[in-house]
Amino acid sequence: MSLTLSLDFQYKTSIEKLWSALTDSSKLAKWVVNIHSGQAMENDFKPVVGHRFQFRTQPTEYWDGIVDGEVLTVDEPNRLSYTWASGGEKHTITWTLQDLGDGKVNLHLEQTGISNAQALGGAKFGWSKWCGELEGVLEQ
Repeated sequence: MSLTLSLDFQYKTSIEKLWSALTDSSKLAKWVVNIHSGQAMENDFKPVVGHRFQFRTQPTEYWDGIVDGEVLTVDEPNRLSYTWASGGEKHTITWTLQDLGDGKVNLHLEQTGISNAQALGGAKFGWSKWCGELEGVLEQ
């Protein structure tokens, strides 16, 4: 059985600025950070369908520090989807952006293919922390 994580975040920003924070490699490195150390995760992400990318950080005794992915969907500035594979798990991440007007944007995250409740909890913790970091990037 496969589990799905579904989260929504609201930001005071423009949809274009939020899209850029989700798709620009240097901006991603500012908010997709090592959960334990806070260090930026180097990446070679490009918003191009079929592009294979990696996020890399310091390995630990439990994890090699590498996330592999492939871009599946790019519908600027509304929808972005890619695979997210690490630690024997392979998920699909889909971001949906919705301009709410009045300078607010809703960011919906759906992560599918999660194998167990522990992985679901870890994903919820990680994305919630990262999306908090994203808020700081948007304020810059």
